[in-house]
Amino acid sequence: MSVSRAEYCVIACAEAWRDNGEILASPMGLIPSVGARLARRTFSPDLLLTDGEAMLLGPDGEREGWLPYRQHLAMVTGGRRHVMMGASQLDRHGNQNISCIGEWERPTRQLLGVRGAPVNTLNNPVSYWVPKHSARVFVGKVDMVCGVGYDNATAAGPSATRFHRIPRVVSNLGVFDFATPDRSMRLASLHPGVTVAEVEEATGFALTIPDDVPFTREPSAAELLLIREELDPKGLRNREVGP
Repeated sequence: MSVSRAEYCVIACAEAWRDNGEILASPMGLIPSVGARLARRTFSPDLLLTDGEAMLLGPDGEREGWLPYRQHLAMVTGGRRHVMMGASQLDRHGNQNISCIGEWERPTRQLLGVRGAPVNTLNNPVSYWVPKHSARVFVGKVDMVCGVGYDNATAAGPSATRFHRIPRVVSNLGVFDFATPDRSMRLASLHPGVTVAEVEEATGFALTIPDDVPFTREPSAAELLLIREELDPKGLRNREVGP
């Protein structure tokens, strides 16, 4: 069975929640949502999923419990949630911008706003999903820090680093992490069909590139069946990431 680029992205997102245990998974976006549900159905059965409001959902989408707002906040502030957010800009230390493009005093583009990004990144693990990898997103310096990266968390001290962690960044080209001495971004895997040169050309800063970069793992036949027939039978994933 041939595997599409979008399906490799689903697998890469799902792997963000491997071995997370009983925590709240908060995916933002279609492919991260399919990935979280796939992880729950396969190798991370203890994950908690919600409907985005106040109900906990089972592996088949059925309601299995109630998550009151006060309990949700307790999980957020105690490191018991793993969010996968989007990013309009990301820099080499994992600082994220979703607020504005250009100088703060007179931005050229107004975006979502800071929203909950600072609280998310300082209080629980946060990964990122970028459906279109480009030097406009992966920049040398973000125009405004919304999600806090490793350099700014370290500068702020122990209260900022206690729960701060960026497990991975997934894009349509590959998977990235911060497993380097200075906590700068590293190419962890390439999606099949992508080259290191393509990634470097589409990135606005120097990545750490290992001597031997593996490919993103193949989905199993059972995982492909789940993705195609149960989790995303309409194939909406292929609209987010084309072939």
